[in-house]
Amino acid sequence: MLFQRVSRGVVTIASGSWTKVTCKCCFTDAVRPLLVIELNKEVRLETKQWIISKIEAPANKQGAQLLAHPGEDDDGDMILVAAPTCTLLRKAEAVGLSKPYRDGTMLAFSYPDRASFKNADNIEELLTLAEQQYISKKELDDLKAGTNESIPGCSKDKGSLYPGEPIFQKLEKSGIVKTMYPLHDKEKLSAFSKQWYSQFNSGVQPLDYIHSYFGGTVAFYFSFLGFYNLSLQLPAVLGAVLYFLPWNSLNGQVLLAIFNVVWSTVVLELWKRRSAELAYGWGTLLLNSTFEEPRPNYRGTMGHNPVTKRWEPYFPSAERKKRIWFVSTPVVCAFLWLTVMGMVAYFYLEWCVKDYYSREPSWLAMPLLYLPSVLHILYVDFMNNVYKTVAHMLTEWENHRVESDFQKHYTLKVLVFRFINCFAVLFYIAFYKQDLELLRKRLASLLIVSQIINQVTEALVPYLLERFLPSQGTKQREADPHIDKLRAQSCQSEYPGLFAEYIELFVQFGYLSLFSCVYPLTAALLFLNNVTEIRTDALKFCKLFRKPFVAPAANIGIWQTAFEALGFVSVISNCWLILISPQVKGYCQENGVSFRHALLCTIALEHVLIILKVVIAFVIPDLPKWVRIKVAQLEFRSRQALKTVA
Repeated sequence: MLFQRVSRGVVTIASGSWTKVTCKCCFTDAVRPLLVIELNKEVRLETKQWIISKIEAPANKQGAQLLAHPGEDDDGDMILVAAPTCTLLRKAEAVGLSKPYRDGTMLAFSYPDRASFKNADNIEELLTLAEQQYISKKELDDLKAGTNESIPGCSKDKGSLYPGEPIFQKLEKSGIVKTMYPLHDKEKLSAFSKQWYSQFNSGVQPLDYIHSYFGGTVAFYFSFLGFYNLSLQLPAVLGAVLYFLPWNSLNGQVLLAIFNVVWSTVVLELWKRRSAELAYGWGTLLLNSTFEEPRPNYRGTMGHNPVTKRWEPYFPSAERKKRIWFVSTPVVCAFLWLTVMGMVAYFYLEWCVKDYYSREPSWLAMPLLYLPSVLHILYVDFMNNVYKTVAHMLTEWENHRVESDFQKHYTLKVLVFRFINCFAVLFYIAFYKQDLELLRKRLASLLIVSQIINQVTEALVPYLLERFLPSQGTKQREADPHIDKLRAQSCQSEYPGLFAEYIELFVQFGYLSLFSCVYPLTAALLFLNNVTEIRTDALKFCKLFRKPFVAPAANIGIWQTAFEALGFVSVISNCWLILISPQVKGYCQENGVSFRHALLCTIALEHVLIILKVVIAFVIPDLPKWVRIKVAQLEFRSRQALKTVA
């Protein structure tokens, strides 16, 4: 019998069919597989056996020191991978995870001192499922080829390996490895999933369960989404009061504009504190930064790396800069030009519709007034999707060596385009046409139409497809063999990542911080949207997509900077909207104040608000006091340990 079920519903495989372990602490009667490697069906048996030998070989023999199982058949296309306790513990120290010490404090895990940590004798309690799967995947990614090594059972071109080449990157590029995915634990998932996507209170999410099961990056996204949506309640209430009560006064608009600036600053600073608390509790506040390996798609002439002394591809940075400046930049500018042309077409169609309505006014023709806005929103959404693909292709072609550089350039391209594509029309209406009524109508259309499109495309369509046209991965019965259930998980779509989710929040934050003083219901509409957003995103993770590999994280990364930059732009936007408001113009005319003096006063207000933002950011510490004390204690212990060793 291949599979058996042990306590807490964990499906395991009898240890006799796994890699033999010699360490007593790693021995167990049954082993739980953590991930699956699916091979191309045409892969030969000798190739599969070689891959298994590299997975299970010890570190001193250039192996991953993991456990491997050939699956149902020795010559099949599946390899199951698990991790012995010692490998998990050693790698936890290398990654820099902090775990509860015997005195209750969080301390950077140390393998030699492992007996002093709580639950060190129970790997399931010490390391989360997501951490175990990430460590196993990292061990496979770190596998390097030795001297004069090649992949058996393959042609010379397909199977040749240069010394130090990442083996699994080569296997994936050559098509030998079809896919690799972490396995779901259905009982663990069902224990919190329904509470997660069925809970009405968006501020209450099972974050610890999310972190334990899906990993730090996913947990931080949902934590930020919940925190952000909770913080929307105050501007939503204030905006609703100003909208439904007489608010066409200068005081009301100035109040909302100043509130937006202060609110955005306070929320982002408080989020830093909240993320630090979460990172400390999850043991990721002091993660180690590791030397990054070349990306799988990195190409170049072979040469010796001066840092690692390994033989690997080399691509001149000067050539990369030429590609960025002379190809990528013009292509990005061309897409920005298409955005501007779309904006011009929108205003021309707006003029045509208004002219037609002025000549033939009727209640049947009234919906035509919203047609230009709806069509332009659809155009913007189309351009966003097309450009995202083009930006990825351009960044891939630029041939960045490491993943962090690739993500940085890709994110920058998308953020610049999204900012122009989503906000250009609004800035044009506000700064050039100075038509606040049109700006208000346009913002309302964006908030309603674009959110409906997002909900339909992101949640409803995938859910309906899985509900009425389910994939093989969801057509499973309890009586089906467990090996079929494991294989079926590969039939589910791979999760595309959190990039699109953060972009959506970035655009939302822009609507609120830049323009909501002219449409006070912005925060309320965003709050209602995000109440469902939390549930639809949770549903996608739990039901619609394959479980992703997720690295530990200490914060939301570059997105914190992006939101903060948008907060500074909001100062200029809100001050200008105050300046061009009919109330200010009327006040200037009645009191003989020239536009020049009004502009100088607006610039002075802008400087005051920027100084206020800086002061607020300075006054609110990034770390809560108790976290600062814990970090100081960790640093003190580290210094004492170094003195003891010396």
